[in-house]
Amino acid sequence: MAKTTARPAPQEYQIGALWIGGALSFLEQLCLISFVDAGHNVKLFTYGEVENIPDRIEVADANDILAVDKVIRHSRTGSPAPQADRFRYHLLAQTDDIIWADTDAYCVKPFATRTGHFYGWESPHHVNNGVLGLPRDSDTLQELLAFTSDEFAIPEWLPQGEQDRLKAARDAGQPIGVGDQEWGAWGPRALTYFLHKTGEIRHALPREALYPIGFRDRGQLVRPDAGAERFITHDTLSIHFFGRRIRERIKEDGGVPHERSLIGQLLTRHGVDPAAAPLPKPPPRPVRLTPEERHGRGQLNLTDLADTAGSDRGSARHRYTELYHMLFQPMRQRKLEIVFVGLDCGIGVTAPEAGLQEARKMAGIWLEYFPKAQFTLIDRPAKAPLKDKRLTYVQCDLEDPAALAEALKSAPDIVLDDATHASHHQQNAIRALFPQLASGGLYLAVDLRSQPAELEHPDSIKTAALFQDYLDTGIFKHPDPEAQCKFNDLRAEISGCFLFQANFQKRRRDQMLVLHKR
Repeated sequence: MAKTTARPAPQEYQIGALWIGGALSFLEQLCLISFVDAGHNVKLFTYGEVENIPDRIEVADANDILAVDKVIRHSRTGSPAPQADRFRYHLLAQTDDIIWADTDAYCVKPFATRTGHFYGWESPHHVNNGVLGLPRDSDTLQELLAFTSDEFAIPEWLPQGEQDRLKAARDAGQPIGVGDQEWGAWGPRALTYFLHKTGEIRHALPREALYPIGFRDRGQLVRPDAGAERFITHDTLSIHFFGRRIRERIKEDGGVPHERSLIGQLLTRHGVDPAAAPLPKPPPRPVRLTPEERHGRGQLNLTDLADTAGSDRGSARHRYTELYHMLFQPMRQRKLEIVFVGLDCGIGVTAPEAGLQEARKMAGIWLEYFPKAQFTLIDRPAKAPLKDKRLTYVQCDLEDPAALAEALKSAPDIVLDDATHASHHQQNAIRALFPQLASGGLYLAVDLRSQPAELEHPDSIKTAALFQDYLDTGIFKHPDPEAQCKFNDLRAEISGCFLFQANFQKRRRDQMLVLHKR
C-alpha cells in the first residue's frame, strides 16, 4: 500500500492592518470587527493616536515595524497608499503568523493557508495586495522589499517610452518619485509583476475568493436591494469595499448606507453604529464668485457664461471653457466661420433629453460669446437644438467621412467636435474637416477617453492614444491601413498639436485634442 504524506495543517493567522491619520469611520470599524467575529486576532498599527478604534482590536506602534520621518503619499489623490504598500511588505518580512488586510477588506470566512501565500486575482490582469500573505522566505517578498526601498525606482513593467521618460528625468537630476508615478506603482502592479517573475503567481486565489465584487460593480455594495449577495460564493473569503470611492458614494447618499444595502445589512449584523463613527466631513467648497466679483477675467468670459447657464463644460466640472477662452478670446470679435460637430454626447446616444438641454445651453453660450460669427452645426439628430439666423444645421451620418466633408460650404476658422465621442466618429471628423480648415485655424475634439460602449467599435484605437503616439514618434499608426494613410497625409498641415488633461491636472488622462492648421 502506497505511503501518503500528510499535508501540513493550516496555521492560525492574525490580521495586520495600518491606519494613517484621522479617526476610523464606521466602514473601517466594520471591516476590522468582521475579522474578530470570524475568529482572528486583529492588530491595527498606527502612527500616533487614532480615534474610534473598537475595543476588541489590538493597537500597535507602526514605528516598531517601519519608522518614518515622512509619510509618502500619492500626489494626485493625497492617499498614503505608497506608505501602506511599503509598510505591509516590512510587516510580512518581520512576522511569521500574520496576513495583511486593508481597512476596506471585509472578512466573510476565516483566512487560512498551508503555504504562507495568501493573495488573489482582482481582474484577469492583476493580483491585488489589499489582502496579502507571503512567507518570510518568499522570493516575491524579497523583490518587493528591494524595489520599495528606493522611492525613485523605475518600474520594469512600464512601457519603454514611460521608462525612458523617468530615466531622462532622473539623469537630469529631477527624479520622479513613487508619489508622482502611476497609481499602484508599489501596490498591485508591483506585486503582480514580481509574482510572475518568481513563479509564485501559481499560488494566487481565484477572483471569487477575495475580490468577488469588481470595480465596475462596486455600486452594488450600497444600493438597496441590489442583490450584491449573488457575487458571493461558497469559496468567498473576503469582500473589497473600495474604501475612498465607497466613502464618497455614501457621503452623496447622506452619509449612512441604506439599511437594505449589503453594507447596511453587514453593519447591523456586526452591531456597528454609523452615527458613533461617521465618515469624515468633506472640506468646505470654495465660495463661488459672481462674474461681477471676479478680478482679471475681462468684460466677458466664456467660463462665466457656462457657469451662469449651469453647463458642465464650465468650472463646476470639466473646465473645458477655461481652455476655450484662452484660445478664442483674441478672436471672438472677428467675423468667424465656426463648425460644431455636435454640442453634447447625450443627443441621441444615452440620455437624449439631458443632452438636448445641454446642447441648447452651449448653443446659446457660443452665440453670445462670438457675436459676429456664423455657425454650422453638424450632428445626427433630425432637428437642431436651437433655431437662430446665425446657426445653420446639417444632419449628417458621422460614420461617413465623405458625408462630413460635404457638409461644409466654406473654410471654417474653428472646428469643435463634442458629438458622440466614439473614437471612430472623432477620427472620421478629423480626416474630413481638418483639411478644410482655414490657414491658422483651430480644431478641437473633447472627451477623448470617455467613449459610449454602444457606439465604440471593439477594434477602435482611442483618439488620445493615436495622437499621443504621433507626438512621441512623428507618425500616425492606426489599425485601419486606409485611415493610417489619411492621417499621415495630414501631417504636413499640422503646425501644432497638444493633448489637454481634465481639470488642468497633469496626471489626469488627456481629454481634449487641440490642432493648429498651417
